[in-house]
Amino acid sequence: MHDDRRLTEVRLDRFLRERITPAVYARSIALSLSSWEVPDEPVPVAAALQQEFRPQEPGAAWGRPWSTKWLRLQGEVPLDWGTQPGTAVEIVVDLGFTQEAPGFQCEGIAWRPDGSIIKAISPRNQYIPLKLLGSGLAIDFYVEAAANPDVAQGWTFASTPYGDKSTAGSAPQYRLGNIVIAELNQTVWELQQDVWTLHGLMHQLPMEQPRRYRILRALEDMMDAVDPDDVGGTAAAGRQALEEVLRQPAYPSAHQLVATGHAHIDSAWLWPVRETIRKCARTFSNVVALMDDYPDFVFSCSSAQQLAWIKEYYPDLFGRIKEKVAAGQFVPVGGMWVESDTNMPGGEAMARQFIEGKGFFLEEFGVDCQEAWLPDSFGYSAALPQIVKSAGSQWFLTQKISWNQVNRMPHHTFNWEGIDGTRLFTHFPPVDTYNAELSGRELAHAERNYRDHGRGNTSLVPFGHGDGGGGPTREMLAAAHRTASLEGSPRVRLGTAASFFEQAREEYANLPVWVGEMYLELHRGTYTSQARTKLGNRRSEHLLREAELWCASAAVRCAGSYEYPAAELKRLWRLVLLQQFHDILPGSSIAWVHQDAERNYQAIAADLEAIIGAAASALTGPGSRTLLLNAAPHSRNSVEALAIAEADSTGGDVQVLETGGSVVLDNGVIRAEFDPSGLLVSLVDHATGREAIAPGQPGNHLELHRDTPNEWDAWDIDEFYRRNVTSLREALNMRVEQQPGAAVVVVERLAGKSPVTQRITLSAGSPSLSITTSVDWHEREKLLKLGFPLDVRADRSASETQFGHVYRPTHVNTSWEAAKFEICAHRWIHVGEPGYGVAISNSSTYGHDVTKAVRDDGGTTTTVRLSLLRAAKFPDPQADQGSHELTVTIRPGAGIAEAVEEGYRTNLPPRSVQGGQPVAPLVTVDNPALVVEAVKLAGDGSGDVIVRLYESLGQRSRGVVAAGFASRSVQAVDLLERPVDAPGFSLEQGTAALELRPFQLVTLRFSR
Repeated sequence: MHDDRRLTEVRLDRFLRERITPAVYARSIALSLSSWEVPDEPVPVAAALQQEFRPQEPGAAWGRPWSTKWLRLQGEVPLDWGTQPGTAVEIVVDLGFTQEAPGFQCEGIAWRPDGSIIKAISPRNQYIPLKLLGSGLAIDFYVEAAANPDVAQGWTFASTPYGDKSTAGSAPQYRLGNIVIAELNQTVWELQQDVWTLHGLMHQLPMEQPRRYRILRALEDMMDAVDPDDVGGTAAAGRQALEEVLRQPAYPSAHQLVATGHAHIDSAWLWPVRETIRKCARTFSNVVALMDDYPDFVFSCSSAQQLAWIKEYYPDLFGRIKEKVAAGQFVPVGGMWVESDTNMPGGEAMARQFIEGKGFFLEEFGVDCQEAWLPDSFGYSAALPQIVKSAGSQWFLTQKISWNQVNRMPHHTFNWEGIDGTRLFTHFPPVDTYNAELSGRELAHAERNYRDHGRGNTSLVPFGHGDGGGGPTREMLAAAHRTASLEGSPRVRLGTAASFFEQAREEYANLPVWVGEMYLELHRGTYTSQARTKLGNRRSEHLLREAELWCASAAVRCAGSYEYPAAELKRLWRLVLLQQFHDILPGSSIAWVHQDAERNYQAIAADLEAIIGAAASALTGPGSRTLLLNAAPHSRNSVEALAIAEADSTGGDVQVLETGGSVVLDNGVIRAEFDPSGLLVSLVDHATGREAIAPGQPGNHLELHRDTPNEWDAWDIDEFYRRNVTSLREALNMRVEQQPGAAVVVVERLAGKSPVTQRITLSAGSPSLSITTSVDWHEREKLLKLGFPLDVRADRSASETQFGHVYRPTHVNTSWEAAKFEICAHRWIHVGEPGYGVAISNSSTYGHDVTKAVRDDGGTTTTVRLSLLRAAKFPDPQADQGSHELTVTIRPGAGIAEAVEEGYRTNLPPRSVQGGQPVAPLVTVDNPALVVEAVKLAGDGSGDVIVRLYESLGQRSRGVVAAGFASRSVQAVDLLERPVDAPGFSLEQGTAALELRPFQLVTLRFSR
């Protein structure tokens, strides 16, 4: 046979494009339009429907960036339309869409005149069935059209003004397309879906496989059977020509794909939070409408925050969602408040994501999610397995690791082992997308890419338009039905994520194990971008700790006269959790998002300061004594942990010696020497007498790097940044200031054209040197690092993570280690050798790098650098411009215990009040290795006291936790405060004797 394959394929492409697709809607008539332009921010539907709508010219340009236009659509359906079998009437609305990037352009939502939602209008979902209007043949409804600009601009990563409403301009972004009544030919539409599925499958089959040619010839027969001049009348014959190839079942050993509907809606990104709320309404209204027509369709919804918005702003839609949850079609998953970043949130915040998320789903729907669902976060903390299990969940799903630049994960289904030894059943869908369309290419890729063949044979595929929302379409469901059992294709089953996990766990008994963090070999710049957002997060986390501790103390100590502000604390926690979303806290959103975040953090701080002040006043009573509130888990200035008392003011002096421009500070605990440029040339702790700074390589060394990643500007730091660096050793000015109980070296420099002032403080009795760097930052595409070359032979660094720390090698023996050239640490990082180490803490910095080199003298220099500031151009061209203040401390002669303490010292600054009496701690712990992370009242309103603590040193530790108040009993509970088994614990009235494994997380409930 002559090879005409390519000719037939080209013929098919054109036949589909020019014959079949136009015949889906064989006839149409235009609707009459009127409109009202919203002056500024969006308004509720009730307000919009009261406005005066004026005639709207069809095809007109519309939509200044971020504006909203309301359209009224009116018309009459011809009497004979939709009356023949296989036909239906639909309204088709084109707001000026392009077919690329749904969710990143204009969108709309249709409303009935009574103010009820119909469904959304989007680039690949433009139809509204007449039956949904409920108005007979007379058409009269509204479309709320959002002129969201295309910030991505083809993913060129070019600087754009569209991310800030004040710079976005007023030029119309779109031009209205066809807005018509149309008659749908159902048979043609079904034929279109047949062809799409077979065409996609055919192109994935090997050239030598007979099945490929059977499909090709069937499609050729279809084209011969369908009359181009009467597609509607001959479409049935075309479908008949394809029946046999569609009927052939999948191979018995074919890979099984469980397809679950999904819409990954970023809670903010290239759009502000206010637009995300509308994106959720659009997507979820589409979903529930689709469920009415497809009873087997299930949809996985992962963020409690998004459903909370629907409950608040779209209560009728929320009611429809609750009905679909009860029917088993709309399925809450993930159990988190938002799909958060997992690298940077603190331990308690990470726990609260599950507490608030699972709590909302349980309260509103009676659903206890069993899976954590984070397809798009930028790497996964090694603390997550324990946190997920402590929340009562048992499975974990991610997708983002498929973006790794260098190394490929060896498994798709595995047990993930965390820092404490907890193992979590984990799946990493081999389809390599969370926005699948169920195309032939995607399905074939999932089967070929699956790395566990022979042991397992099932994977998950989340399908639906995402990032900017949209969700599944009827075309995707048609593809799922056609590939349920189709020769040459994996088997596709519509189902829930839970049904997948249960099936996968049953078929794959002896799972491989991945130990430690799942580091994303990409997006390393997110540890540093948008420093003010990161500072707000860190400060908010610690203010919430203080507020809950002192409010709980006041509720117990001042029972009857003080009311625990549970609702207000919950509100503030939820706002902080929202801003830990994986495009807000990482700094990868438009300017509008980060401006909102900074305003929110200011309001959070003000509210929490007021709450703390009221609790402190209630606790201490009136008086003139100066009292220190110590919210830290360690004693400070002679005030024990979690207590309020008068501080010990006998701190001693700091000696200052100035010679030849150099300065030496000595407080009897440590001695620091600075050269005339303010560089740290010596740092010795008197206890060991050992020099911490490497010879000839000064600390406190600022370096300015070129920072021009290949793409994803705010997200990425590429390794080649190291090759272009300017050492900022020269000082414009240096002086010494004496203060009561402290000495300060003040150094002024320039970083490019940005003024830098460093205040280097040694306080009396302090074991650490504090460096506060103030920068008026005006650089572009630069990275500012602060380095400390240490005379330590460290084979690994220890970085704080949630409820513990993670070790990472300092060498680069393998590609996995080399890829970790930028790492994340929370409040501290530690490097050491047996018997000696150095701890470096920070107030809001997360990005670090640690390198090791052997010197000519045979010694080893381990250099720790902190990434202070970046200046990315996309998506916020003004990112990080302006004033910043960043504090770093360095503590020589420190072990892990001292590093933990230093992290709290830096992030919980002393708080003094005037009052009449000290306050004993609400709880005490007799072993500092057991660190109390939270003290609060129980969420059920019982007044019971909840204490959350963890083993902090990475070793087996024992300790007794005792209530400082009358307690009937104590029990171990999970994060949601439900009783759990506590093997090895001795729980008696008011005390808990614990023996904890390394990094074990424990929550105790003390009944009052």
